[in-house]
Amino acid sequence: MTAPFTVPPAFAASYRDENAAAPAWLADLPRLAGEFLERWELRPDGAPGHGMASVVLPVTRTADGTPAVLKLQQVREETVGAATALRTWAGNGAVRLLAHDPATDTALLERLDASRPLSTLARTPEGEGKALRILAGLMARLTAPAAPPGTRRLADIAAAMLDEVPSAVRKLADPADRALLGTCASAVTELLPEPGDRLLHWDLHYDNVLAGEREPWLAIDPEPLAGDPGFDLWPALNSDPDPATVLPRFDLLTEALGLDRARAAGWTLARILQNALWDVADGNPALDPVQVAQAKALLGR
Repeated sequence: MTAPFTVPPAFAASYRDENAAAPAWLADLPRLAGEFLERWELRPDGAPGHGMASVVLPVTRTADGTPAVLKLQQVREETVGAATALRTWAGNGAVRLLAHDPATDTALLERLDASRPLSTLARTPEGEGKALRILAGLMARLTAPAAPPGTRRLADIAAAMLDEVPSAVRKLADPADRALLGTCASAVTELLPEPGDRLLHWDLHYDNVLAGEREPWLAIDPEPLAGDPGFDLWPALNSDPDPATVLPRFDLLTEALGLDRARAAGWTLARILQNALWDVADGNPALDPVQVAQAKALLGR
């Protein structure tokens, strides 16, 4: 092993119960880190950080001193194809992929400033509008290319969502919630024949955009899908819980991406439906009030 590696205790504590394979994966992380430090000729260059699902170790390439980060994560359905997506973008609006091991989903990435997510700009009233415009510009660039072959398809995910709706409706206590879930499902049904083929990030929000040197701001952590860009809008809309901001933000995003407003609204309702189905599956008998307000704003209610 090139240098000792310790799994961040907070990450280990929070991730241990994530799934049945998590404890074994956590126990193997020091060995795995050492393997890739050796294989890719890297030197640790700072304390490891972590998000919800991965550990990131700042490193430098010993050959040329290039700063980078070694990202270690479990192989998950959500991130299958992330490396291919990053190669497709080739640094255009997203972090650059320098190396990748498909068997373990370990990646070597361009180093960005993890202490400066776009949310730091958005926290001030004067910065919020600027941050949203930056996010919209990145989204327009990222959704421009067609998804590469093998990318998970929005069509399949949307069809699976519709299959879950009847059971979820029965578990909701409020008739108004049941009716709204049905309305969202109807929007998805109408759009399903034309699901789109663009490369979607799926989780583009302020904390998944970091400051960089090559570009001021770059996206990280894609969960790629092939589909309609309208399905990518909700995380940006949800960055402000005030229902009064939904339509102005929606208008800015759809204009920046050149989207048909009605279709984009329908695919955003699809995203709200997806979130609702996840909540019901977790045992929640009511829809999230913020997302109910968002849906009503998009429906003109």
